[in-house]
Amino acid sequence: MSSSTELEGKRSVLGVLVNVTNYGEATEQIIDAARDHRHYAVTALAVHGVMTGVQDPAHNARLNSFDLVTPDGQPVRWALNTVHHAELADRVYGPTLTLKVVERAAAEGLPIYLYGSTDPTLERLVPALQEMFPALKIAGVEASKFRSSQPGEPEAIAERIKASGARIVLVGLGCPRQEVFAYAMRPLLDMPLLAVGAAFDYHAGLLKNPPAWMQKYALEWLWRLGLEPKRLWKRYVLLNPAYLTRLAAQKTGLWKATPPAPATEPVQTFAV
Repeated sequence: MSSSTELEGKRSVLGVLVNVTNYGEATEQIIDAARDHRHYAVTALAVHGVMTGVQDPAHNARLNSFDLVTPDGQPVRWALNTVHHAELADRVYGPTLTLKVVERAAAEGLPIYLYGSTDPTLERLVPALQEMFPALKIAGVEASKFRSSQPGEPEAIAERIKASGARIVLVGLGCPRQEVFAYAMRPLLDMPLLAVGAAFDYHAGLLKNPPAWMQKYALEWLWRLGLEPKRLWKRYVLLNPAYLTRLAAQKTGLWKATPPAPATEPVQTFAV
């Protein structure tokens, strides 16, 4: 791994570069980028997010180009601690990070833009966030089209976001679509794009968080599997053992898990 990557606080988890960070540091970096009008792509990766990179080298390279990748799941935090001796006391969970960023945005008068999910979800999410943070400025709300982008559409989306006055974009398209969206849109927007996973559904009250003890012991996957078995069984039943097997190989040195170079080429079409 290059010295520049080490200085950025990133370490390889199965070849996907994840930041050694905590809620305070991650929130500060995002807010700094918003204040400074900087391109900034952020995602929080659990096991499923890491495995999307393992299974798709091109996507892995895109993930490795992100400015900030937080350890969303406890198994990803454990990987950083056991393989790289990171000594992280907690994960940086996407829905929680979302609230911390939104809280700071409200306090500093930085308007946010909500992109993705469905109109009914957004109709519940907006008042929920405003109730939590009365000073929050929501510059714009735009549901997913549930299709691939058309020629000129990324630029049109970027113009709508910029015209709204937003300084932070929260993207809720699901993994890995939201990461591809953030990667593709980053050159077009001088502000942070946060791929926030299921945060929209959680904070809109459509999903319930598991008990704290399940989160602590990395059993959140079991909770979500119970809530959405038909949609999620392949993700957890197949990917979790594959993750642990590869992690053991990386830990013992049987597999180098060399990260691919960060991607630079544009994505021609992506989910919007």
